[in-house]
Amino acid sequence: MGFLEVEDLKVHFPIKGGIFNRTVGHIKAVDGVSFSVEEGKTYGLVGESGSGKTTTGRAIIGLNDITSGNVTFEGKDITAKKSKTLDFRKDVQMIFQDPYSSLNPRKRVLDIIAEPIRNFEKLSKQEEKKRVQELLEIVNLSPESILKYPHEFSGGQRQRIGVARAIALRPKLIIADEPVSALDVSVQAQVLNFMKDIQEELNLTYLFISHDLGIVKHMCDDIAIMYKGRYVEQGTKHDIFNHPQHIYTKRLVAAIPDIDPGRRQEQFEYRREVQKEYEHSYDDYFDNEGLAYGLQSISDTHLVALPGKG
Repeated sequence: MGFLEVEDLKVHFPIKGGIFNRTVGHIKAVDGVSFSVEEGKTYGLVGESGSGKTTTGRAIIGLNDITSGNVTFEGKDITAKKSKTLDFRKDVQMIFQDPYSSLNPRKRVLDIIAEPIRNFEKLSKQEEKKRVQELLEIVNLSPESILKYPHEFSGGQRQRIGVARAIALRPKLIIADEPVSALDVSVQAQVLNFMKDIQEELNLTYLFISHDLGIVKHMCDDIAIMYKGRYVEQGTKHDIFNHPQHIYTKRLVAAIPDIDPGRRQEQFEYRREVQKEYEHSYDDYFDNEGLAYGLQSISDTHLVALPGKG
């Protein structure tokens, strides 16, 4: 059994209508996904906006209600909100997408990072200050930063503050939701490399959510591709990038920029071929509602929603 196990997870949001505002339907944001994350590894959830990847992460941590399915963390079923004990809330933390809006602009860094500590531990003011300064050093920020406000930092530095807050309780699992998408490209690599460094140092496990396959390739060990609430492909990094099988995955992989100028024409031709294949075979890979078919195993590590097979 994996460190984190998700089995047939569904998150459906009701659609209200009529005079009495009754439920007339549901939006199936997540429609039956399953995966396993090993301790110390990084599992990537990839998809375009509306694919259900963020809803999946929020459901695991308890920010969205689970319609059905099971979530197991360290062998304990944490599907129901009431089952998310204090230990779970300490052990599982989240890094949000926007470092600008996720930090309270009216609070100093000391209070921002110390907030989760105050909720779970009883420390003296001096002990608390020392802990926050140690956390700032871990994320390569000056201990003197505790008296500053978020607006006094760059975007990359703000995200480091968000990471310091997330690791303040020494969690075991971090759900990182598009952690660098709001940052300049020049800063993204710094933050990603830093996240890999502290993962090794603190033995963290990541559930990494992103729309960018290039970033996921750099960060993740295992990857799942989502489309309209369902998986279209799941496998190791090697499976996804070297042997993509689903037409939607091929399209995403083809969109990754190639930094080698000599390969630009080759890449352009490959993208054009994949786009033609996508347009020609879309109806084979998706049902009448545009939903992927059920996953089929093509190897020990590689699962694909094969054309016309439920």
